[in-house]
Amino acid sequence: MMPHTLKAVYRNGTFILETACNLPEGSEVELLIQSISVVSPPISDLESKERFLKSLISRMQQNPIPLNTPHFTREMLHERS
Repeated sequence: MMPHTLKAVYRNGTFILETACNLPEGSEVELLIQSISVVSPPISDLESKERFLKSLISRMQQNPIPLNTPHFTREMLHERS
């Protein structure tokens, strides 16, 4: 079977289709989740968390925002359609 894209919304533990689907009853499907936000899993190991934070701070310090960088206005930060 050729790949076919269906749109769905996840609500209360169930995927609700937003497009018509003509699959036979009991068909097995594979879901590809495309999310606009990516959330990393929490770092539970304290040593790993400390290493990550030190690395993050180091990268931020190595790449400071230049003083002459223009300031964004609220309008510039909002998406326009």
